[in-house]
Amino acid sequence: MQRPNIIFIVADDLGYADLGCYGGRGFDGTGRESVSPNLDKLAASGMKFTQGYSNSPVCSPTRFAMITARWQYRLRGALDEPIKSSSKGSTTLGLPPDQPTLSGMLREAGYRTALIGKWHLGYPPHFGPLKSGYEEFFGPMSGGVDYFTHCSSTGEHDLYFGEYEKKEDGYLTDLLSSKAVDYVQRMSQGDKPFFLSLHYTAPHWPWETRDDAHVAPEVAKNLFHLHGGNIHSYRRMIHHMDEGIGQLVDALRANGQLDNTLIVFTSDNGGERFSDNWPLVGGKMDLTEGGIRVPYIAHWPAVIQASGVSEQQCLTMDWSATMLAMGGASPKQPLDGVSLLPVLQGGAAFDRPLYWRMNHRNQRAHRSGDWKYLKVDEHEYLFNIPADERERANHASREPQRLAQMRAEWERWAATMPGIPADATVSLGFGVKDMPQR
Repeated sequence: MQRPNIIFIVADDLGYADLGCYGGRGFDGTGRESVSPNLDKLAASGMKFTQGYSNSPVCSPTRFAMITARWQYRLRGALDEPIKSSSKGSTTLGLPPDQPTLSGMLREAGYRTALIGKWHLGYPPHFGPLKSGYEEFFGPMSGGVDYFTHCSSTGEHDLYFGEYEKKEDGYLTDLLSSKAVDYVQRMSQGDKPFFLSLHYTAPHWPWETRDDAHVAPEVAKNLFHLHGGNIHSYRRMIHHMDEGIGQLVDALRANGQLDNTLIVFTSDNGGERFSDNWPLVGGKMDLTEGGIRVPYIAHWPAVIQASGVSEQQCLTMDWSATMLAMGGASPKQPLDGVSLLPVLQGGAAFDRPLYWRMNHRNQRAHRSGDWKYLKVDEHEYLFNIPADERERANHASREPQRLAQMRAEWERWAATMPGIPADATVSLGFGVKDMPQR
């Protein structure tokens, strides 16, 4: 099997049902006109996963798992939920440069590597993409920026080329798409496979479409944009991203690279304010299904048969382990992620126990087969997910033995992870004073 090019596309705060191929309601709410025709085509000609999860219900912890193929809890920076823009200058809140990474291991295996888009794993001078295996970087370092001014929540400009700030006019989603197309065209002229991390900030707040430059001065007062946005703007933000992905696929096809390129699309966590997580409950920051169940689309014409749908349970870090296996990279330390290559090649789904932990509300969760153990605050729940995706029927009192078993399994797993330090922070961005909670 020829080693493929690999493109890992990550959306930001995308809801499970936002895409047309996952039941999205489209521009007008009827589903007649999908906001994501290009991603829908990738799903139709590749494989769609319906039981895939993010490593965390919030951004930077998932990204730690993604880049290491290991539990994010092993690294101090991932224990802040998430890393805040105010942590600039910290020597601890970031990805240590000596940590083996997906990008670094693929680079050592002969791949060209680039990150175009969001980093959110610590700030220069102590941390950064070029210190962690990427040869090229264009994008913001922080968790969110204005789409036009490219300023973070602190008001500072946050758009980088390599390790240096770069002023560049334009709508951020379009800039990232354009840079990705250019990268594919350049790499297609070489003789090495390439690994591209394309990490969009869309559809993360602030709620700005391509035509909303006039909103930027207002957003500058509060990047969380608590008083703005609407479902129509949100759907257009997804569509702008989808248009860029279509341009990327066209570039791969035009340069003869599409058949032997693995494209994986997902989100870093569940949706937020305007997202559609139906039929799931909850969203970003929650360990209910709406906070962690995310789309996964895999497209690789040379290997993956069209119209595939898999119920394989998986985490973000499993895809990283898969990419390392496909790239012939040798892990520098034991991986927690599990390769999904057999499933992509048409094999049956396999048992994959999943675990989560959140400092926020003392949450814990464990998925094993059909069953899910969940604890929020001091309340315990037991759900049969295939029969009850909305997590409405609590079987905890009906099946005390199963509850005890899954609690014990979670506790055995948690005992292998570092504890949560007293100075770890939780940042919601908004609360009940701003809007009713879920």
